[in-house]
Parts: sequence; C-alpha cells; structure tokens
Amino acid sequence: MAKRPLLAAVAVLTSLAVPANAQQAAIASWVSFDAPTGLEGRTTSRLPGALNNATGGEWRGDELGNLVLRKGSGSPRRVVACAIDRPGFAVTQITADGFLRLHRVGRVAHPLWDQAHEGQQLEVLTEAGAVPAVAAIANGHFAQQHRRDSLVATADDLWVDVGATSRAEVVALGIRLLDPVQRRLPSWSYGDHVAGTAAGQRTGCAALVAAARGTVAQGETMFVLSVQGAFGWPGRGGVLARARDFTADTITLLMGGRAERTQRWARPGSLPSVNAAVFRAARVDSVRVQAPAVRHANTLVESLAMSEAAWLLSAASAAAGVRDVPADPWLALPVRARQSARAAAPPPGDLHTATVALLAQLADLPGVPGDEWRVREAILAALPKWARDRATVDEIGNLIVSAGPARDTVVFMAHLDEVAYDVVAIAGDGTVTLRSRGGVVHSAWEGQAAVLHLPRPASGQPDTLMGLFVPRDTARVRTTPRMTAWFGLDSAALVARGVRIGAGVTSPKVSVRVAGSRFTGRSMDDRAGSTALIQAVHRIDPASLDHTVFFVWSVQEEGGLVGAQAVASRVGTTTRRVYSIDTFVSSETPLESPHFAFVSLGKGPVLRAIENGSFSPPVVRRRMQAAARVAGVPLQIGLTQGGTDGTAFTFYGAPNTGLSWLGRYSHTPAEVLDLRDVERLARLIAAVARQRP
Repeated sequence: MAKRPLLAAVAVLTSLAVPANAQQAAIASWVSFDAPTGLEGRTTSRLPGALNNATGGEWRGDELGNLVLRKGSGSPRRVVACAIDRPGFAVTQITADGFLRLHRVGRVAHPLWDQAHEGQQLEVLTEAGAVPAVAAIANGHFAQQHRRDSLVATADDLWVDVGATSRAEVVALGIRLLDPVQRRLPSWSYGDHVAGTAAGQRTGCAALVAAARGTVAQGETMFVLSVQGAFGWPGRGGVLARARDFTADTITLLMGGRAERTQRWARPGSLPSVNAAVFRAARVDSVRVQAPAVRHANTLVESLAMSEAAWLLSAASAAAGVRDVPADPWLALPVRARQSARAAAPPPGDLHTATVALLAQLADLPGVPGDEWRVREAILAALPKWARDRATVDEIGNLIVSAGPARDTVVFMAHLDEVAYDVVAIAGDGTVTLRSRGGVVHSAWEGQAAVLHLPRPASGQPDTLMGLFVPRDTARVRTTPRMTAWFGLDSAALVARGVRIGAGVTSPKVSVRVAGSRFTGRSMDDRAGSTALIQAVHRIDPASLDHTVFFVWSVQEEGGLVGAQAVASRVGTTTRRVYSIDTFVSSETPLESPHFAFVSLGKGPVLRAIENGSFSPPVVRRRMQAAARVAGVPLQIGLTQGGTDGTAFTFYGAPNTGLSWLGRYSHTPAEVLDLRDVERLARLIAAVARQRP
C-alpha cells in the first residue's frame, strides 16, 4: 500500500468557517498541525524548508523531532522554547470484532477531556496516513437503558469504531498498536478568536517562529520547537544537554494557555508540567514563563483572542532579544487536508460511488427543525424529471411527489430535519441558552464547535456564525443541566446579525467514508432515509403504477412529527398503508445490551415491526417479506425504540410499518451506517411501491 504522508496540502473541513483574516488563518494552521506526542518527527521533519525560507536561518532537526534555530552571536545567550506536541490517545488493543481501545498520552487538566471525544469523529494517525474513525457512544434512542450511566466518561470508556468487523480488517487498514488517535477536527475561528486543541500552546509556537523572523540585536538566541512537552519537555532538555557550546543566560518557556495571562519567573522544580531534570544541563536556577489567557483551557474548544496572540509575539520577541520583526510576521504552516466524503476519490472499482455522493451532499447540509429548506432544495434537484415536475411543497414545508391513479393510497415518508438546538435566551455578553430539538445527546455536543444559523441572508452574505458549546469548568456527572453556546459577540452584535429567539444551533459536520462500505456523519437520521427514497423514485415508472403513491420528505419530525401530522390530516383517511423510511437503531455496539434491537449492519434493511408508537400487523410483515423476495433484498426484522412519522397516520386507521436502514450511535455526531443497507432499502421501497395494496 502506498504511504500517504500526514503532512499534505493546506485545507480544512468544508463546513468550518474560513478564518476572518490572514493572521487568524496563519495561527489556525499552527493549531491544526499534527504532531502526536512521541511521533512528532513524522511531521516536524518536513518543516525546516518552510521555516528556513521565512526566518532566513537554518532550522535543524534532531532524531527526536526537535527543531532548533540559532541566530546571532556572543552574549547574552537566550533560549526561547515552545512545545509542539499536544495530548491525545494511543491504540492499546485491537479487539476480535474490530474495535480499538485507547489509553491517554500526556497530562490532561480538564475533567471533560476524555468525554469530549465520545460520539465524535476521530482519526488514527498510522504510519501510512490518517484513518477516519468514530468513538462509540450510547444510542440516543436508548436513553432509558442508560439512565444510570451518570458519571463523566473516561479514557477507559472509549471504544473506537473504524468500520471494521474483525482484527484482520483493522490490521489491513494499517493500524497498529500505539498508533496515535485524535479528534478529527481542525481549528476554527469565531469573532476575534482562534479555537482548537491546545490553541494557546500552539499560538506560542507560532509566535516563536514569528519572532525568529526578526533580527537578534545583541547576543545569541536559540529558538526551540520542542517535542514531548506532554512528558515534561524532555525534548528541550535534550537540546540543551547536547548544545555543549551554548550555556544559556536566560530560558523562556512559551507555555499552554491559562485562565489568566501569565508572565513570571519560576524555579524549575515549581513547574508541575515541566520536569526539573530538563534544566540540569542548562545550570539555571530560574526560568521565565509566558502563557496567554484563553477561554476554556485544556479542552477541545480552547480559544485565544487575537489580542493575546499579539501579546505573545511581543513577549517572545522581547525574550529573544529580537527587533525588526516583519509587519506581517505570522507564518502559515502546511496542514493535512481532512476531506469530506464528497471530496475524497472513491476506491478503484467502488460500487457505492453514487450513493456516497448523494448521501454526503445531503448529510453535510444543515436542517434544523423548521428551517429545512437547504435539504429540501437539494432533494428536489436530485429527483428524476418526472418527479420534479410533479413535486409540490405544502404550507408547512413538506416536499411531496405523487404518482399513480387516485385510489388505494400508499405513503412513503422520510424526514428532512435533524436533531439540533434553538436559542431560548440571549445574555448581555452574547451567551445563548439553548433548548434541544429532538433527542439530542448533550454530552456529545458540550465542549464542541457550534454553528448558529441565521435567516436566509442576502446573496454573498454568510448564513452562519461559528462559535462553541460552552463546556463546564468542573464536572462529575456526564450530562450538563443546561446547554449554552457563545459566538464571540455580545447580545447587541448578535441581534444586529439577525439572531433572534428560536434561531437554530448545530455543530459543524462533514460526512466521511470509513472502512469498506461503512459511512459516518451527523444527521444520517434521516438523510440516509431521504437518500434511499430518492433512489427508489429513480427506479419507479409512474405510468406502471395502478394506485396512488405519495413520496414525502417531511419537516419537523424530530420531537413532534409536525410535518407528518399535516400530511396525515389531509390524506390519512384515504391512506391504506404508510411506510416510514427512517433509522433502525441497532444495539450492535459494545456499549449496548444485545437483548433487543440487535441487527447487523450490512446484512440488509430492517422491517421495524415494533417501536414506541406503533405496531406493524403480521399481514403487513408478510407482504413486506414477499416484496423483499421479489426484489432480491435480504430483510431483517426487529424491535427498537423511538417513533417515526408514520405514527401520525395510525390514528386515521392506516398501519405504520418502518422500512429502515440500520444505524449506530443515534442522534450524535458519530452516526454510522452501511451503504449496502441504504442501497438495498431503495430497491425494497421501489418493490413495495409497485406492489398492489
């Protein structure tokens, strides 16, 4: 297998905001840069060329991955250093059924650090390149079963799903024990802040290199990008120990962000994050510590204001004895691209290319309940011409396509919306209090990036604001009692941008192809059902139907079945049968009991025979099984929790049967499905639509 380097062209996830200016973009590139503790050399070894051109010096790397530049000569002699790595995880076990177990690498000072990875997209940084993955989380639909799981998740609770079904499949992906694992999310900007893991620490490294672009006015300065900061900075200790011709008069450490700006002298043994042994070779009795003020230190959403970046540059320049720093000093690093499923080239001979393209297009669109227009327009554009010509949008926003003569109505219904939040209050500082829409798993959103959706803007104007879901400072229990978000603006500025009570809030999302035919993204529920319904319509010849068929993409399913109720009130009394095209939440995960809802991904769609709100009669099940045999589709049957749009029709006498794709980790950013199930579901829907009622 050809190796794919960890360092590649500059790119960020397509759903994240572009930094507001070049300065933010440059700093964001440092925050995004991959440098896993202990394996920093995989990426730092590629940096000297870019750094040499920018600083006019000669950066040298050592076997550990440290990068060192010496500028000037004589006395005084100074050392200015930052740590380039950041905490993460390492693979410690590959289970027989293809899951990974993890152990944390490096110190973490925040109680929500481990939990912030649960239910999120991750990536395993193998020697050959990054492998996408997700961290398993309890299904949102199974909240009742997990009501006693009240404590904050730790690293021992993390199970990583790479889409494999066996240890051999994991090994075939190039994954080995001790490979680093990290959150699959680049840095982002909001307001005048840059956010991301270790934003303060990485901005210190950016400031160090920016200062190195100036002139050392007197004496000599050693600039050090140190490895293994998570282990107490032994990389910097090794640099000093081996620089036998250099005895430092002063040592300055640019350290990770804190709640308050820090600039002080300290004795080596008094710094808990720095092993005193690293100073022995330097023979110094004190060091200067400089750390910027950040919001939410030591979380995935650590945020640094640009004013603190400017202070860091000034402080680093002064500590380095530098003058004549360029007016535009910040150097942007090349950052590995994190592609979406739409951008990634399909594997040679891939059978799922068309499904991936359509599903990724729909999944990556926002669809807050009541504001689903983007998804509706994309679905309308994806329909065959005959269906587009007949499509209507009702007064509430449902998209409806009808076909066949006016008798014996059958309805197929998927939904456009997704679980989300909306704004219920705006504080003076701009902090917004949120209400959940649908069964949101709060722990999978707290301490993550946030997106606030604005009303339809004028052409060319942004329709979102980036921000973050505010994490608790202290936490013992898993779920926060109140969800809030902040977007870097006060209340007056938010109102000026069009933000009102009821505005929708989601998180950035990008769908990803994982191993084989597995696929992950947020809002698979119900973009996968919508995809299957579109593909089924393409298989239908409307002239061949002998009864009425409605294909419906409904609004506001999550938390209310609002769109379905509107359709049922009009056609419910004449509907013979209704089929809900939605998820079957499977217990096929290491976090669930297999005593119910246990069906296997990749083995065919599911007849959702029993759910919270409806029961499919045996006669309907037999008809469905007959249609599946005709279509050559393997069909599973099961019971799961949750409700579907078709429940609204049962009160008019029409039996509701769920025709479902299978999903794991429901109502979280890490929903996983198998593309084969979606494609087979489309064939089954088409067969049932042609079947006489």
